[in-house]
Amino acid sequence: MAAAADGRVCSKPIVPASEPQPILSHPTEAAIFLVLVVSPGAEADVADVLGDVSGLKRSVGFRVPEAELSCVVGIGAALWDRLGAGPRPAELHPFRELAGPRHVAVATPGDLLLHIRAHRFDVCFELAQRLMERFRGLAAVVDEVHGFRSFDDRDVLGFVDGTENPEGAAAEGAVLIGAEDPAFAGGSYVIVQKYLHDLLAWDALSTEEQELIVGRTKLSDLELPDDVKPADSHLALNVITGPDGEEQQIMRFNMPFGRVGAAEFGTYYIAYARTAALIERMLSNMFVGDPPGNTDRILDFSTAITGGLFFVPSADLLESLASDAATTTDPPPASPPGGPGEESLRIGSLRAPPN
Repeated sequence: MAAAADGRVCSKPIVPASEPQPILSHPTEAAIFLVLVVSPGAEADVADVLGDVSGLKRSVGFRVPEAELSCVVGIGAALWDRLGAGPRPAELHPFRELAGPRHVAVATPGDLLLHIRAHRFDVCFELAQRLMERFRGLAAVVDEVHGFRSFDDRDVLGFVDGTENPEGAAAEGAVLIGAEDPAFAGGSYVIVQKYLHDLLAWDALSTEEQELIVGRTKLSDLELPDDVKPADSHLALNVITGPDGEEQQIMRFNMPFGRVGAAEFGTYYIAYARTAALIERMLSNMFVGDPPGNTDRILDFSTAITGGLFFVPSADLLESLASDAATTTDPPPASPPGGPGEESLRIGSLRAPPN
């Protein structure tokens, strides 16, 4: 319990202020999503690069400030352990595959996520290029997606995406870890999936059929009435209420992508939340069903081909990883010539095992 300035006892512990990464930046017209796998033995060098990400972003973004360039870094569970950064954040674990009666949310490799975005694609590309120069020989890209904004924030299925995103203080409360895990306050969790859409089959449906699958009107982006909206619609299965009856929210920054010549049309799903369990429950509702078997109709036209869960540390924690990795990987100092009795014992940091 902590004492307040007027002598009262506060019921919540005081959490030190931590500057978050720019998760809550404004929506942009362009984005690059990079998922990397780190080479064994390269952890300390990778941690050094992670500590320089904000500096690289400033160097590129300074030339075009109106582009509002940003980069968010997420770290996977296996890499967190290898960096020697201490116990994992409470809900950091490898992405769990969800196998339903008809659809599967696959889990795919990934140690690092780089979410780069700006109002101009050229600055996104420039930052991605500079980052990959630093990661050369240390990590390999296993997935790269170039996203774009489509008209009034519509996906390639023709519906507005992200309507339910919270705003202002509600957005911070939905996304940023607080007193529930104070060592990681200011951080967040992010889940990514790459979906490919069968547009031929989708476009063969009438607009009314599409609206029943999504749970919204296509043109005006209005939620369908409860007595019209099917229980297996995308919207119905993604609304989660807490014990108090309030809707629990996450922040999505999905973007369309594609290759016209290859007839590849997709949505890059990226969702941030202060609790990974909330996003995982939404995905379970979609793929396994709520109740089981009542799966999301949109999955009849959309296939997830990647899946990953990452922890997004606060900006200061991200920059401190370099020293943590060096402590873990550097060999111990040699004993002084006169033997260990002539110098105080050099005991490295002792860390609890990961959860």
